[in-house]
Amino acid sequence: MKFKKWISATAASLLLATSLLGTTAVAHADEVQARTIAQESIYDLLVDRFFNGSGTNDFDTNTQDPSKFAGGDFTGLQDKLKFIGEMGYTIVSIGTIFSTDVYDGSMPTSYTTIEEHFGTAEEFQSVIEAYKANNMSIMVDFPLNNVSPNHEWAKDAAKQDWIATTNNGQVQWDLTNKDVQNALIETATEFASTYNIGGIRLTNIADADTAFINALIDALKGTKDSLYVIANEESDADFDASFSPVTADIYRNIFKNVDMDSSKLMEPFSSDKPTQIMIDSLQTHRFTFDSASENMFPPTRLKMALGALFMLPGIPVVQYGSEIAMNGEAKPDTHQFYNFKTDEELIDYVKNVQSLRNKSATIRNGDFEVITNENGLLVFTRTSDEEQWVIMINNTGKTQRVDFTPAQLGEGKMLNGILHQEKVRINDKDVYPVILDREMVEIYQVREDKGLNLPYMIALGLVWLLFIGFVVVIIKRGKTRRQEQDAIK
Repeated sequence: MKFKKWISATAASLLLATSLLGTTAVAHADEVQARTIAQESIYDLLVDRFFNGSGTNDFDTNTQDPSKFAGGDFTGLQDKLKFIGEMGYTIVSIGTIFSTDVYDGSMPTSYTTIEEHFGTAEEFQSVIEAYKANNMSIMVDFPLNNVSPNHEWAKDAAKQDWIATTNNGQVQWDLTNKDVQNALIETATEFASTYNIGGIRLTNIADADTAFINALIDALKGTKDSLYVIANEESDADFDASFSPVTADIYRNIFKNVDMDSSKLMEPFSSDKPTQIMIDSLQTHRFTFDSASENMFPPTRLKMALGALFMLPGIPVVQYGSEIAMNGEAKPDTHQFYNFKTDEELIDYVKNVQSLRNKSATIRNGDFEVITNENGLLVFTRTSDEEQWVIMINNTGKTQRVDFTPAQLGEGKMLNGILHQEKVRINDKDVYPVILDREMVEIYQVREDKGLNLPYMIALGLVWLLFIGFVVVIIKRGKTRRQEQDAIK
């Protein structure tokens, strides 16, 4: 058995080595260049619902009641750093971490105190530094409004004129009040100055005017030039990335089923700023719920949607649990505690696609040209002076073919399929026929056609020699055993 395992391991290593030889162009030196937000990808999670790493803060928790705190904490985030990092995300957005009445941070009681269920300020800073050491940054939500009636400002008799209204059990500040504006700017900048976070997402900004938000953004940027400031609502303010509330609807409706109208697919890219693109959010029903409602297989639907998100020229924002097809129609059901014991097929898919994205600056921000976009069939190129990629997303119910010409790809080229290992060469009709089965994504690297892949052929020959050698050894051992048995008789 040990010999058999050695054969298998050797064969796998040889094939992997040759595949790496064939795709060395993917790993460019440009991957070490400083990123802009347009090149980032965001993993959006809730601290309480991810992983329980420490029992010291598990007071008043109840994993059986989805409306209660479940025990996830900063220690859990640090324990699962490798898991998130291997999926290729560069920003981990962890929601609101201030003291709160509710597990998801939607009822904050402070802008300065860290929620005890999540851990200590020291543990939070430790998480930040650990992720930074692994080339990831932490982003935190800062809500401008809709706080708990138990908020320290709301309970301050001297600040009662700061309250505009109290609706739905939450307090709304008077965001036209200069004292409120100054207090929010002061607390937000103090937080950003205290902790070495990579970004802040401003939430509940609907009642704030653009001038105030811009002043807050400027103040936050003043704490650190590299700090990203974004929002999860539409705004004319000077955020680093744009957000459209219809973006998730566009992508959800296109990818929840096959043969859907994809004419609006490019709408999110009409902004001059980098655009956040997503298929759902922590405030909506899950994409899995939508695809299941269409009687479709959610993992396949998620591969289609995520394959597009990671390759298109936007900022992918993916909710925790998408890689395990987490379901739910409304919170708290959409905020399930993460199950790390599920099938890893989707997780591996995310790893593979994001690995390509992170290694290639061309995929992240190269020239973008749509070749075909019709009822679920999307084909586009990402091009730079260094390399060219063809991405084909066949979100239809049948096999599709697209012919590329030498004028589009160049003479003497070939397309090397990364995910499914297909190679496309020019045919006798002088076209490169790219053919893809239904409900599949393929990412092709355009390379010089140098004929047979000699390293691959050599490795394949070695694999066969090893296999033949294995068979010969087994036969010889069998003969020896029979001879020994005959001798005993």
